[in-house]
Amino acid sequence: MSASNGRLDDAITDFSRRRVDVYGVVKTVYAAGSGPAVVLMPEMPGISPDVLRLARWVRDAGFTVYLPSLFGTDGAHPTAEGGEEVLRRACVSTEFRAFAGGGTSPATAWLHGLARQAHAECGGPGVGAIGLCFTGNFALTMALEPAVIAPVVNHPSLPLDDPAGLEISDEDARAVRDRIVRDGLKVLAYRFDDDRWCTGRRFAAYQALLGDAFDGRVLPGSSAHTDPPPFFRDVVGCPHSVVTAHLVDEEGHPTLQARDEILAFLTDRLIPSRPGDR
Repeated sequence: MSASNGRLDDAITDFSRRRVDVYGVVKTVYAAGSGPAVVLMPEMPGISPDVLRLARWVRDAGFTVYLPSLFGTDGAHPTAEGGEEVLRRACVSTEFRAFAGGGTSPATAWLHGLARQAHAECGGPGVGAIGLCFTGNFALTMALEPAVIAPVVNHPSLPLDDPAGLEISDEDARAVRDRIVRDGLKVLAYRFDDDRWCTGRRFAAYQALLGDAFDGRVLPGSSAHTDPPPFFRDVVGCPHSVVTAHLVDEEGHPTLQARDEILAFLTDRLIPSRPGDR
């Protein structure tokens, strides 16, 4: 149990826990399900129960979900104090480029390799990639890996000091744009309209880079969950995490509809239709 807020942590007992080696760098990855692979990257400050809820929804929709541990305490509810410490460490880590001018985060190279391994294990036409918050833009950068064909960018917050920035080098941005155009990919994205960490200016920058391939969807901030975990209430301080911490699990709710749209997007691109399905 999380001592500061009384919320139960998640023991993650329904996932296999693997140590995955990519380019000699070993990280923990939680995996579950069957079917085409989807790499779900955690939001700051880690693999929370809300992130795990999303992972289970992806699994139950017919996919093998791969959830890499990139920062924080796996399964813990994000407290304000603990989350701030994880954020501080990530901001100075050599794996991430949290501020403008840093270019592409090196962590994405490891994630490319994970996607490649996941595709080899699961088969199918390709791999889905879902980024959240701190990792939101990573889903776009992962399109540099040919196996990734269904990128979902959720409320990307990097760079933290540039509301119109994309956290990607100019060279990688051009390569991603060219690959998306060449292969006819689409990029699905979500934010709240009053999110100060993922602003309209950032979505406009995605649109300028990707054109019609970018499907940016904006929800009213008034639809966000009003009682998120302490890190999101006290540190984030605004509607932000559309399909995790600020999701309202009620039928017909805009945030739950966003979840359903994401699952439909993945299904359409990763699960080939059979004769008679349509």
